[in-house]
Amino acid sequence: MKLQFLGTGAADWNAEFDSENPEYRRNSSALVDGVLLIDPGPCVPDAIEKMGIEVTGIKYVINTHKHPDHFDEQTLSWLTQNGAEYIECTEGEPVTLGEYEIIPLKGHHRVPTLHYLISDGKSRLFYGLDSAWLLYDEVAAIIKHPVDLAVFDATIGFVEGDYRIFEHSNLRMVLEMKATLAPYIKRFCISHMAKTLHTGHQELADTMAKHDVVTAFDGLEVEF
Repeated sequence: MKLQFLGTGAADWNAEFDSENPEYRRNSSALVDGVLLIDPGPCVPDAIEKMGIEVTGIKYVINTHKHPDHFDEQTLSWLTQNGAEYIECTEGEPVTLGEYEIIPLKGHHRVPTLHYLISDGKSRLFYGLDSAWLLYDEVAAIIKHPVDLAVFDATIGFVEGDYRIFEHSNLRMVLEMKATLAPYIKRFCISHMAKTLHTGHQELADTMAKHDVVTAFDGLEVEF
């Protein structure tokens, strides 16, 4: 399986691409094997164009939640007009899309949010953005279905005393969850970094690499 990050930023990043900012992050979205798109946010068309992705190769679109940085009606319309099918997933109801078996799980966020366990029969992805601590049922599902790559929310960075910890994660929370879930997850990655709550990418990547956590950036491709 291959995961390509189309965007790795939280909602405070401008949805208009800023070519003058080398640290720019689009709103978070990801593409599995060029076929399955997670979150049709407002930055997706720009990412697809600049990354040279064939839009007509995208067959399925799923969504984590309806916040505007993750779900944009115009983007979804453009994707479906180019042949993609939009699937509304429901917590706890597994879905089969082509070769992919998908388990939607309830995320820890202030609006209804889904996290996903996605398997192609050979490897498994956990995609869990916009979340504070993982909920018990999510952890139980990961233990039952061990994961090759997990993508965790990292909105808050190392900032302390931020109220957003009740629906997003800071990096201390990520590292604590990693320490607990390491027996069940082979590789860890972070995405959904807030513009106002993080250092530059290289400093963040170097810091997290010491903990064996990959810091995603726009365009990063991870095979697992």
